[in-house]
Amino acid sequence: MEEGSLFHVFTKSIAGYKVFKSKVDYRRMVETIWYYMDERTAKFSRVIDLKKENKGEPVVRIICYCIMPTHLHLVLEEKKEKGISQFMSNILNSYARYFNLKYKRKGHLWESSYKRVLVETDEQLLHLTRYIHLNPTTAGIVKKPENWEFSSYREYLGNEKIFLKICYFDDIIEINPKSYREFVEDYIDYEKELHRIKGLVKFESENP
Repeated sequence: MEEGSLFHVFTKSIAGYKVFKSKVDYRRMVETIWYYMDERTAKFSRVIDLKKENKGEPVVRIICYCIMPTHLHLVLEEKKEKGISQFMSNILNSYARYFNLKYKRKGHLWESSYKRVLVETDEQLLHLTRYIHLNPTTAGIVKKPENWEFSSYREYLGNEKIFLKICYFDDIIEINPKSYREFVEDYIDYEKELHRIKGLVKFESENP
């Protein structure tokens, strides 16, 4: 695939295991994503100075993301050959080492392989960002997507109160914060209902 292609990348924990147990854990993953989207000469240590850390050439660029208790969604622009594979291996292995050390656990944390889907059109990308940003409301974690700190939604709205800005979407997708908020939040109830119906269908298929 050519460099510059966009992909929806999705990965989840083994057996729906909760891999983010605190705000510190979520922030650790945000830092890990930020750290490994560029080439590095050293591995991510337990403490990192986000302002002083030297960065190399980009491996991927983060267009959109959402970190959920058991899984994460990313929209990535591949900036070098096999960049996404390199990036995903780094962030998942790094976080697993952190998590297992912190919680005195051993073994794999993530399912064996992540999934990625090519984003082919601007319209597909726009709807995909909405779907990703609505994950926390669809799951019933928060009432509005802006209340979820661990996604790129606040970056899309131009909110300055963000722990760490990691997205590069300005030259990829045109976002008007006010219009985008309406585009996303007008869809909250629809996504919840769709999620409920999917859950019922799954239940009925597993319990004929």
